[in-house]
Amino acid sequence: MPGRSPSARFEGTLIRRGDRAYDSARAAAVWNGLKPERFPEAIVQAASERDVAEALSCARSEGLRISTRSGGHNWSGSQLRDGSLLIDLSGFRRCSIDPGSVTAVVGPAATGEDLVKALAPYDLAFPVGHCPSVAAGGFLLSGGLGWNSRAWGPSCADVLEIQAVTADGRTVTCSETVNPDLFWAARGAGPGFFAVVTRFRLRLHPHPGAVVTTRLTFPLAATGPVAAWAEQVARELPVNVETAFVLTASGEPTPTAPPGPRILVGMTAFATTQEEALAALSPAGSCLFADSTVLRQGPEPTSFARLHQGTGAAWPSAHRYAADTLWSEESYETQLNRMADAVAHAPSGKSLVLAPVQPASEDPALLRNMAFSPLGDSYLVCYAVWDDPAADAANVQWLRDAMASADPSGHGGRYIGETDLEADVSRARRSYAPADWDRLQELKAAWDPENVFHSYLAP
Repeated sequence: MPGRSPSARFEGTLIRRGDRAYDSARAAAVWNGLKPERFPEAIVQAASERDVAEALSCARSEGLRISTRSGGHNWSGSQLRDGSLLIDLSGFRRCSIDPGSVTAVVGPAATGEDLVKALAPYDLAFPVGHCPSVAAGGFLLSGGLGWNSRAWGPSCADVLEIQAVTADGRTVTCSETVNPDLFWAARGAGPGFFAVVTRFRLRLHPHPGAVVTTRLTFPLAATGPVAAWAEQVARELPVNVETAFVLTASGEPTPTAPPGPRILVGMTAFATTQEEALAALSPAGSCLFADSTVLRQGPEPTSFARLHQGTGAAWPSAHRYAADTLWSEESYETQLNRMADAVAHAPSGKSLVLAPVQPASEDPALLRNMAFSPLGDSYLVCYAVWDDPAADAANVQWLRDAMASADPSGHGGRYIGETDLEADVSRARRSYAPADWDRLQELKAAWDPENVFHSYLAP
């Protein structure tokens, strides 16, 4: 990569550290307003798959390691690494639907919102991420806990094939029958994946005939009994009903309650008919604590697009974030009781805890041939959300203290897609079953023997 200007070897743009465009390109590579203090030596804004292979060749010639970015949603900013060449794939936003084979081919930068829009004319669906701006690359590589995952499984279960550029610059196709070991790793390895995926071929689902949601909101003080009731109900509901708890640090006043922290129980049915959806959600009407709700909504018809509108408001752009996850063998009642006190004392009223019940299918067939696996009976994600840079230290510390209270043993499992990789070196390893972690290390050594790709971020 001689010279200081973009190289003619690239169809896209090469930006070196110190170039005028560097600071903006580096900032754009991380969706989070909180940018880690790590600085790639160069950024290639790739315009083609050839650019990816060329970037790998150039990085090796200069002794730089490779990191990649699709949509930039990784909360820890794993894509920003010192001593690296960052391959920015944000231009790879292809989203092509083949209704005949009921499949789609998407680029790593295609977002959940992009895919929902592209599928709508064909009455097809995919378990996209809950936040609309999350791109396919990082989401699918991490496993993907998307909408309706109890019925459809983790989103990576619907990855049929990938095209990837390997450490030696080869472009390879991977599936269950072609390069199956790399395909296995691509379904769960997350930011430690040792190749650059340039396209995914996805299996699609018939669009549900009816999507209906209902929500019950209570004062945070009711967390224990509400969680115990809702968890029991949720585990008995049909698999096409997604139940999630949300603990919020602040809530708007209502006619029956002043402003304050809340616990919300949301249930969404993805059904064949409206009648089926309403019947599936009927247990929500049996809530023993209905009289203590501060807000009750539904059941109401909705859509993937409207679901995205609601969740997008919970994770606004131009904010600062820190996040961490926990798989546990303990009940939601136990875990959410521990988190309730932390949420009540969060330094930012925008912070929240999300706890989907059974976030991935228990059907062994939907968890086959992938590095991802559920690592506990309960699961939660804690998000610190704030907008004042002066409050960075307080909010990051709050997150880590809250997660320590939820995991007093320090041995809980993590989800690689959203865990706090900067917290300690064991976070990545604890995102996998031990045998799967060992296999990932073996495959990394086999496919990337010169360690061209950065592995998992660690402090």
